[in-house]
Amino acid sequence: MSGGARPIALRGAMTAIVTPFRQDGGVDVPALERLVSWQIESGIHGLVPCGTTGEGATLRPDEHALVIATAVRVARGRVPIVAGCGTNDTRTTIEGAKRAAEAGADALLVVTPYYNKPNRSGMIAHFSAVADAVGLPVVPYNVPGRTGQNLGAELILRLAEIPGIAGVKEAAGSVEQIAAILEARPRGFAVLSGDDPLAVAQVALGADGVISVVSNEAPALTAEMIQAALDGNFARARSIHFRLLPLMRANFVETNPVPVKTALAIMGRVGETLRPPLGPPEGATRRALEEALRGAGLLETPA
Repeated sequence: MSGGARPIALRGAMTAIVTPFRQDGGVDVPALERLVSWQIESGIHGLVPCGTTGEGATLRPDEHALVIATAVRVARGRVPIVAGCGTNDTRTTIEGAKRAAEAGADALLVVTPYYNKPNRSGMIAHFSAVADAVGLPVVPYNVPGRTGQNLGAELILRLAEIPGIAGVKEAAGSVEQIAAILEARPRGFAVLSGDDPLAVAQVALGADGVISVVSNEAPALTAEMIQAALDGNFARARSIHFRLLPLMRANFVETNPVPVKTALAIMGRVGETLRPPLGPPEGATRRALEEALRGAGLLETPA
């Protein structure tokens, strides 16, 4: 990694962690502390607060800082904290990046600006400005299903040349696209899958790991699955993949993070409160989640 950003290990299974809320809508700090502790004790390799799964778009600046600082405090340096801070406004994103740095984050996850749909020069200027503003590694997040725009391999490889850009979370759902990035990426540029069902296949091609949703519910299994793939033990990785695949699918029956937060509530890990405009899931979603959790061995089967 080039530039002034300090080196960080972007490798393995990293959880795009949910943000627990109290019934009155505020951040449930004790629940978040317990969740972070459980994730780390289960062997997860990193945590990514305030992303899509963490409902980062609805967090006020003080809440954004609180969630990151809580994760940093509980982690105590045991795993890297990669804080989401991306918006569709460059100045606002820089403010969030500085706030995340002050809260102790190790790196920044910066989503492709949504709605505006910047052109090539705008994209390069946006990520360059964020990287220049703070001394933390920046990880662009390519997720066309959320932003309406696919960066594409060529532009991602161009971003990889910018000092301070440390890697990419690639969630375009294309094995071909991630292969093109892996084929030509510069040394030290991390490529992380953003698609749970494709993660093992993408690690087999050379990806460094995954920023995962399913690891919210199954941190130990997801960490073992990705580590097995990184170690070349694809028999074990495949076995866990197929065990978790129904849950991976159930997590996206409705808009993320509605299902995964519901699943964690079923497991007794967090409350079900979501920030508007997100709302409660359909009954069929809850039933699918319960079935998938039991199938993965994450819920006791009723007698």
